[in-house]
Amino acid sequence: MTDFVLPETRYALSGDVNIAYQVMGDGPIDIIGVPGLISHIEFAHEFAGYTASLRRLSKFARVVTFDKRGQGLSDRISGAPSLEERMDDVRAIMDDIGSRRTVLFGFSEGCPMSILFAATYPERVSHLVLYGGFARSADLRPPGLTPDALKARFAERVRKWGNGDMMKIVAASQAQDKEAVALLAKFERLASSPGALKTILLLNSKIDVTSILPTVQVPTLVLNRKTDAVVPVALGSRMAAQIPGARYIEYPSGDHGFWTGDTESLLGDVEEFITGLRG
Repeated sequence: MTDFVLPETRYALSGDVNIAYQVMGDGPIDIIGVPGLISHIEFAHEFAGYTASLRRLSKFARVVTFDKRGQGLSDRISGAPSLEERMDDVRAIMDDIGSRRTVLFGFSEGCPMSILFAATYPERVSHLVLYGGFARSADLRPPGLTPDALKARFAERVRKWGNGDMMKIVAASQAQDKEAVALLAKFERLASSPGALKTILLLNSKIDVTSILPTVQVPTLVLNRKTDAVVPVALGSRMAAQIPGARYIEYPSGDHGFWTGDTESLLGDVEEFITGLRG
């Protein structure tokens, strides 16, 4: 991609915390991507398909990615950020780039925050796109899992942090590719420390925005892949059914990461939902 220069990382001040973000494209529509469990907006460009996916969206929009407070290139913090603080971070970015309204594109754990933002500030959200998401984190766990068993599960994930073990669920199709696993391992280490991960896992385990779903009044598109190893499609269809007028699309195959597999079908559906046209 010698003809393409990666976007520059900028910072928006949210309270006293600096939030790192990047902007790609200059279209008339703004799309803010709300990340999942972890992020590193610069290193993510190393993943095959990631930059191409953003460029696909930037053909018709100004696309913004950011690192949540405490992660990636954003300021480190003590404790874990609440969903309300994450909302303020998005508002800070919008103000910094002069965006009055935006499309929120939530990914995985980024979906609950996107839902809360759209319900709280409908005047600032034109469309809501929810990919591989859920409304209540408890629905991702086996029924009857005890608090002690949950803590043990988190401890095991923290113990393996930085070795690319997440590849088995984020991009299962690449789990046997040693180079891809090594790349993800580095991404993990750069995005978050093990201690910070433990804190965010405990916080995320309490996420529940189910009561908010019926209050969402912005056009909403819910996307899920049937072979997603993280979020069962039943959670996506159930979430869509509780959001007034939401459209639901289910793809027959693909990984949890939106930048892998058949991205054209997915991103084409996103473009058509937002603009009414398919490029």
